[in-house]
Amino acid sequence: MPLFAVEYTYAPEKSGARDSKRPDHRAWLQDLVERRVVRASGPYADGSGALIIVEEADADAVRTLFTHDPFARAGLVEDSRITEWVPVMGAISA
Repeated sequence: MPLFAVEYTYAPEKSGARDSKRPDHRAWLQDLVERRVVRASGPYADGSGALIIVEEADADAVRTLFTHDPFARAGLVEDSRITEWVPVMGAISA
């Protein structure tokens, strides 16, 4: 199944709201990790966004899945980008 890079961009002025929703966001991600849909996830060190590696059938399925993210539902993601990714080396490569 294909892998996708989901890139979030955050608005700095909404950091407090993200802090309050973070437990729900991480619980949602943890469920996806346990189901092996999310392969890796984490924020950028500068706090500007996050990268989430997702294994899913296609980009439309990823887009639909991420409408359920508590951050997205609360309007805390300024922008997102979904790109199919083909790792050729390393722990996630086929």
